[in-house]
Amino acid sequence: MRPATLIAAHRGGGRLWPENSLRGFRESLALGADLVELDVHLATDGALVVIHDATLRRTTDRRGRVRTRTAAELRRARLRGPDRRLTTEHVPMLDEVLAVVAAANGGVLVEVKVPGRGLGVRYFPRSRIRPGARYKGIEERVIAALSHAGVLERANVMSFNPAVVERARELVPRLRTTLLVSTMHVRLARARPADTVTWALRFGATDVGLKHTLIDASVIDAARAAGVSVGAWTVNDEPEMRRLIALGVDVLTSDRPDLALRTLGRA
Repeated sequence: MRPATLIAAHRGGGRLWPENSLRGFRESLALGADLVELDVHLATDGALVVIHDATLRRTTDRRGRVRTRTAAELRRARLRGPDRRLTTEHVPMLDEVLAVVAAANGGVLVEVKVPGRGLGVRYFPRSRIRPGARYKGIEERVIAALSHAGVLERANVMSFNPAVVERARELVPRLRTTLLVSTMHVRLARARPADTVTWALRFGATDVGLKHTLIDASVIDAARAAGVSVGAWTVNDEPEMRRLIALGVDVLTSDRPDLALRTLGRA
């Protein structure tokens, strides 16, 4: 019998609290979310910054690129809430978030971002895949932070850039890793959604994380046959949650962890 679907709070429940905020991570875990999902960039002084965008404009009261700012500068940036109003929450560093996860005995999905624009990977017809630029040494820093916080066994390192996944598995072969794939990339590769399972295996990932609209029975069957877990992102609609849970996805990532937990009967 397979384990029940796990619920991950996307960016700490970005429709309920400021995304990628300490409050969001605390509240999501207190609700009963199994995992929190977050994004990591590298600051100019080597600090691991928990923020989705490569720039500060959308989610904070500051401007500029994350990679050109120090940790001290970034910590002063105030976060905007779901209603776009400024809050008292500030941009956190990864070690701060992991302390929250460890205290709650929760799990964490760490999406390693890439410098600049784009997702750090290009797909071409016939499933040719070309990894792009990535932050030098970020995988080592993320794994060190997870180890120091004591959550490495409850963590999953994710990226759209397959080179990040390969490097993470080289460093810690037992580490769970996820190759993230978008609808656009499946289309550019002229591939079937089920082909993404083969891509995950090619780069040593234990999981494949797909835009939820890509997932159907063929994807689940291919994943089960290959021993690969399937994660769905980002699911905020109850009927779609029910469809994916019925299919048997392993992880359902949502900006509304409260709704996802209710749908599973765990509220």
